[in-house]
Amino acid sequence: MHEDAPILTANSRARIGSRYARREREAGGLPAVVYGHKTEPVAVSFDGRETVKHINKGERVFRMALDGGQPEYILLKDLQFDHLGTRPVHADFMRVDLNEKVRVKVPVHLIGEARGLSTAGAVMIRPMTELEIECTLATLPEYVEVIVTEMQAGDSIMASQVSMPDAGIRLMSPPDAVVAHIVVQSEEKTGEAVAADGTAAPAQPTVIAEKKAEERAAAKADPKAGDKKK
Repeated sequence: MHEDAPILTANSRARIGSRYARREREAGGLPAVVYGHKTEPVAVSFDGRETVKHINKGERVFRMALDGGQPEYILLKDLQFDHLGTRPVHADFMRVDLNEKVRVKVPVHLIGEARGLSTAGAVMIRPMTELEIECTLATLPEYVEVIVTEMQAGDSIMASQVSMPDAGIRLMSPPDAVVAHIVVQSEEKTGEAVAADGTAAPAQPTVIAEKKAEERAAAKADPKAGDKKK
């Protein structure tokens, strides 16, 4: 599946630190760290435009040609963005081989139009858009599919119910985690209290006017009482 992974040319970075990383980005590079396979982490720089283009297409596995050497497989583990969350500023890659088991998160794609969405006020809730799995690099899927066509209002699909595209893929996310859920939103009355049975409770009468009327009546009956209050 990943034998034809894109090849990324990488150059070793002799100097590390935020100042030098900024210079790499200004020159069009993407600073990164490559680690794994019991070797020391190495600071590298990729072509920023080429690398981000592949990542935006959903690629996670690459073949890295470091300093003109033989390509080796690497797996994208983390991508950091700037403070606006739009521009990649740093990446972490891990060295892997096709038969090595890795733990990664893959996107969840919902397939089909749920029947329950035809119910008035029904909406699809997606608490999880990724699932963590363990598999070999050779069986690593780009995403996992969840068919939601038969879902009705109130139905949920748990992580344990998601079918994996290969028998060797193991679910690592909590099995009871909700992947998709259809809820029905109800309109609430504003300015009215709602009784336990769902009906609007009668509004409570205001007592301010009654209290003032009582005070005036008392003042007429005993004029001195009004003076005492003052």
